[in-house]
Amino acid sequence: MHISILKVSTAVMLTAWPVAVGFAQSSVPQSISAADKATGAKAHPELLSEFGGLYAGPQADYVRRVGQKIAVQSNLSNSQSDFTISLLNSPANNAFAIPGGYVYVTRQLLGLMNDEAELASVLGHETGHVAARHSQRRQSAATRNGILGALGQLGVGLLLGGNSQIGQLLSRGIGTGAMALTQKFSRTQEFEADDLGVAYLARAGYDPRASSTMLASLAAQSALDARSRGQDGRSTPTWASSHPDPASRVSRAAQKASATRITAGARNRDVFLNTLNGTLYDDDPKQGVVDGQIFRHPELRLTFTVPNGFAMSNGAQAVTVSGSGGQAQFTGAAYNGDLRDYIASAFSALAGGQGTLPTGDVQSTQINGINAAYSTVRANTQSGQVDVTIFAYAFDANRAYHFVVIAPAGQGIGPFSSLVQSVRRMTASEAAAVKPRMIRVVTVKSGDTIASMASRMAYSTMRNERFLTLNALRAGTALRPGQRVKLVVYS
Repeated sequence: MHISILKVSTAVMLTAWPVAVGFAQSSVPQSISAADKATGAKAHPELLSEFGGLYAGPQADYVRRVGQKIAVQSNLSNSQSDFTISLLNSPANNAFAIPGGYVYVTRQLLGLMNDEAELASVLGHETGHVAARHSQRRQSAATRNGILGALGQLGVGLLLGGNSQIGQLLSRGIGTGAMALTQKFSRTQEFEADDLGVAYLARAGYDPRASSTMLASLAAQSALDARSRGQDGRSTPTWASSHPDPASRVSRAAQKASATRITAGARNRDVFLNTLNGTLYDDDPKQGVVDGQIFRHPELRLTFTVPNGFAMSNGAQAVTVSGSGGQAQFTGAAYNGDLRDYIASAFSALAGGQGTLPTGDVQSTQINGINAAYSTVRANTQSGQVDVTIFAYAFDANRAYHFVVIAPAGQGIGPFSSLVQSVRRMTASEAAAVKPRMIRVVTVKSGDTIASMASRMAYSTMRNERFLTLNALRAGTALRPGQRVKLVVYS
C-alpha cells in the first residue's frame, strides 16, 4: 500500500485476466489507431501507479519479449515495438490490456505460471480483448470501483435523506485499491478472448493447450484463496462475479486447442523457470505485508489486526477488509495537522470532491498513544441503511491515515471496534523483521516428497495445498528426482 490519493481516468477501459475473452473475426482492427495510442499513453502512467509500478529485474524484459511476440499475432500491428508490455509489482493475480498496444501482467500471476507458453496464453488473451474491441463496445457500461465497488457493490443511494451534493457518496468511492477500474464483459466476449488467445498461441508456435493448463491453475488458486478466507471454495471471486469462472473454461479451452490439430508446440519450461527464479511473491514490504490477520508496513512503521472472519487484501493504494459484518478500507491523504479537517476531506474524497459533506460530531480519542478522531454518518443503500465512519490517526505533524468503515445502521463501527483499536506504531526491530517472500526454483532430489517440499514453503498454514497449486500438481503425485519445482521462501 502506497499512501496517496490517486485519480484515475474513468475513460480507461480495463479487463482483468481472470475474466477472459475471445473474438469475432470481422471486428478485429488491422492497426492501432492514433486515438487508441493517445488513450493508452495517457492512462499508462496512472495504471502503473495504481498497480504498484513496474517490477524491476530480468523478468520484466522476458515478459516484454514474450508479450510482443504474441501480441503481433493479433494483426493490430506487424511491429513488435508498437506494443508496450509491462510486468507490474502487484501481489494480485491479474492481467489486463488497454487500447493503444498496452498489455499488463502482475508478478503474482507470473509466479502461478509454469512455462513460457502459459505466459503467452495470458498475454494473448488480454491482447484479444483489445483486438476484438470489447472495451469500445462496452464503454457505455463501464463502472468505476471505489470502496463499495471493491467491497461488495452495495448500491449506495442518497446520504442523510437526499442531500443533492452528496447523493453519490460511496458509489463514487475513493479510487483506490487493486481494481480501481474494471470493464465487465459478457460471457460471449470472455469466450471470444479465450478463443483468440488459443489462436495466437498456435500462430506463434506455442503449444495451444497452454491456455487450458493456465486456466486450470487459476481455478485451483481461486479455490485455494476462497478456502484461506474460510469459504467453501465454490464461491465466485469478486473479480469474476459476472463472468464465467476459470474452472468452467478449462475444458472449453482444451477443446479449442484440440481443434487446431497442433499436437506439439513450444512450452519453454526451463527458460521460464530460470527467469522466474528469485521473483518477489505476495506483498512487497515497501507496500506493506499481509500475514494472516495482521497487516504490517515497515516503511510507514504501522500495523493493525483484522478481526477473525474478515478477509484482508493489500492494494497499491489501500488495504481492503471485508466480511459478512461490514467492510473497511485503510488509506491515507494529505494532512495539515487538524484531524477535523482531515476527516472532512476524507468524506469529500468519497464523494469525488463534490461539495462539503456533513461529518456529524467529530470525536477525539487516543489509540495506543496515537491522537485519533472519528465521525459517523448514515447512508441509504439498496440493501438498507448503513453507518459510514471515518476513523483517522495522526502519526505525526505531517502524516495521517484513516479507515473508512461501513457497518449496519445503528452499529457505528460495528464489528470493527478491535480493528480501529489495534492500530499502533511498529518498533524498529519489528519493522526490520518483516521479510519479503520470493519464488525459488529447486531440483527434486531422491527421497523428496510433496510433504517435504511443502514444509519449506514460507507459510504457517496450508503448505501442501499451496505447493500443489503453485506447481500445478495433484495430491498424491510422486515427485521425480531431477524434476524442477517452485517454492515460496523468505528472502
